[in-house]
Amino acid sequence: MLTGIDARGNVADTSTVINMEFTMGRVQLALNVNDIDEAVTFYSKLFNTEPAKRRPGYANFAVTEPPLKLVLLENPGQGGSINHLGVEMPDVDSVDATQTRLAADGLASIDERGTTCCYAKQDKFWVQDAPNGEQWEVYTVLEDSMTFNAEGDGGPACCATDVNAPDDSAAAACC
Repeated sequence: MLTGIDARGNVADTSTVINMEFTMGRVQLALNVNDIDEAVTFYSKLFNTEPAKRRPGYANFAVTEPPLKLVLLENPGQGGSINHLGVEMPDVDSVDATQTRLAADGLASIDERGTTCCYAKQDKFWVQDAPNGEQWEVYTVLEDSMTFNAEGDGGPACCATDVNAPDDSAAAACC
């Protein structure tokens, strides 16, 4: 009988070890850009791919190599700065497992379940108290949306920013 180590680190008979998949997310980088068209042209060339989603003042790229979710938000005068950071997960269970793990490590979070943000309905949470104030979200997309955020949504601001701030571009406030 051969023995091996299963996915949880336990010694097991290799004939009973099941091929388990590990759930991995991909890092999200949300950048403020001065001109969405110029930025889309540049990043399409840089990563050799077209945007996965394009809306007024907004674009996102699902880059295969390196694994990256790149979000561009037209926010004139803020170009070149980070809007927020995130980890896109494949499903709600992965979001929940990550939140549970972070809570066990002493990190607080704020839930946003079933929220519409960045032209998508999402389940997500925001990690609190990053050492330098950076905004981190862990999320999964439940379905596409034709609106940037939920109309009349009295809940937390989309992408931890005030989406009701006076600005011509709704995307300037969010991912």
